[in-house]
Amino acid sequence: MIATSPPAQQQKWDTLSFVSTLYLQPVLELLLKDVPPHWHAAVRLGLQEALVNAAKHGNHLDPAKCISVKYTASASHLWWVIVDQGSGFSYPCGCDEAKDSNCTAHPGECGRGLYILYQVFDQVNWYNDGRELHLSKVVRQPRRLPLIH
Repeated sequence: MIATSPPAQQQKWDTLSFVSTLYLQPVLELLLKDVPPHWHAAVRLGLQEALVNAAKHGNHLDPAKCISVKYTASASHLWWVIVDQGSGFSYPCGCDEAKDSNCTAHPGECGRGLYILYQVFDQVNWYNDGRELHLSKVVRQPRRLPLIH
């Protein structure tokens, strides 16, 4: 089962805010600090795509607008909440295929970015008219107990 939010005892969220920019290396390094090494490449790609979307499509690279990120981790899950100051968008964008393919049905409405998000993260949820993105990743499956001892 995928946890859509941290358990009640997991209330410590770290936060950071930055102006709209495509120079994301220092931000990504902070956001990857709790990611196990074997997940770094995939999660980095997904977070980079989410942050680029927030800066470029949400805030239109306006340096007067900020992006904020809240993030937390448990032993088996990671969560991020990315918020931009743009005008938002209608989601779903009329292209449910973004979860499964490169979405050529409605060019320009969805595509590579949404496809990457759905491939990398276990939960992808939009709120606040598309200005707030909640991402979750299971990084360690709980060990199952053997049926026979």
